[in-house]
Amino acid sequence: MADGAIFAKKPELALAQHKFAVFNGTPQQRTEALQKLSDGIKQDKMADFYAQLVSEGVFENDAALAKELEAGSTAQLAELDKNYAEAKEEHGDLEQNESSIHRAVFLAQIGAEDRAHAAYEEVLQRPTTTLNQKLDVVFGKLRLGLFAYNPQIIQKEIERAHELVNKGGDWDRRNRLKAIECIWHCSQRQFKEASDLFVECLSTFASPELMSMAEFVCHGALACAVVMTRADIKKKVLDAPEVVEVMGAIPAVERMLRSLYECSYASFFAALADVETQHLRVSRYLFAHRRYFTREMRIRAYAQLLESYLSLTLKSMAESFGVSQEFIDSELSRFVAAGRLHCVIDKVGGIVVTNRPDTKNAQYQRTVKQGDLLLNRIQKLAGIVSM
Repeated sequence: MADGAIFAKKPELALAQHKFAVFNGTPQQRTEALQKLSDGIKQDKMADFYAQLVSEGVFENDAALAKELEAGSTAQLAELDKNYAEAKEEHGDLEQNESSIHRAVFLAQIGAEDRAHAAYEEVLQRPTTTLNQKLDVVFGKLRLGLFAYNPQIIQKEIERAHELVNKGGDWDRRNRLKAIECIWHCSQRQFKEASDLFVECLSTFASPELMSMAEFVCHGALACAVVMTRADIKKKVLDAPEVVEVMGAIPAVERMLRSLYECSYASFFAALADVETQHLRVSRYLFAHRRYFTREMRIRAYAQLLESYLSLTLKSMAESFGVSQEFIDSELSRFVAAGRLHCVIDKVGGIVVTNRPDTKNAQYQRTVKQGDLLLNRIQKLAGIVSM
């Protein structure tokens, strides 16, 4: 195998997603996830991962299956050890390193996390390991961190990958790292950084081992929805050819973004509920931020509607969103009190009066204040010079 041709595609990150859906999905999602988990474990001989799932109560212990998985993984490891011995006798350092990486990948595949990290690290520390092989090893460790969702390992390996890429990593590896970072920023609620990376690597996405193109677009588009302007959402997301191609697989996301852009607020609320159920609640990377996301999107929609009016009735606003007046009143009161919406509610008259911040006056006051500070510093400097 040529140098740089190894990309750790194991363990399957989709299996970690299925495990997450078992605990957080709807009954139907749970049933589907259990079946996919079972199929994946048998296919990849995941003895260690199966034992972990049994201990966590995902599966009932099946002694026969456990024995079969253990026998299969042991036989495969013996074969990989044999390949390494042959490489050591008949080939050079490059082939030996590749054999060792394959063995580490298999340990990762079966769910032997600690042994896999140790095997990867041993290859990484060899003086004969090439730059591209080191990058492949770091990507393998990064994948293990993502599979187990270990933030310390993920952050450490991303930083290590950046150091190696800056020393001469190729175009393909740079793009893979950008895709991983985009998803990692999503999981850390760093939606601005995630949206920038999403737009940057969308047209060159080539990381199916991370997730499918549709899943990547889903996560990236949701990050963009929080931070991008309405015009940019249309231009950079909804009209992007790569997004258009896969939107059929994530219809709730498309409806949410398009209804927001078209100011169809009742459709937007319905789509937002579907996005939460179908995507946020079952995404390992977005689950922790589901309430934040839905709150920010509601605030965004309210602010967008209020921008067009000096005042409007609570009844009209409730009808626009397809909800009751009591719900709108409660929502607006909460967000106004928190300083998130600039309006005043006249409960007696049933009217919402917008109260836009005077940005020009704020800029003027800020400029005057900065000017005063500058003059004070000049005067102090002039006094020192005159002495």
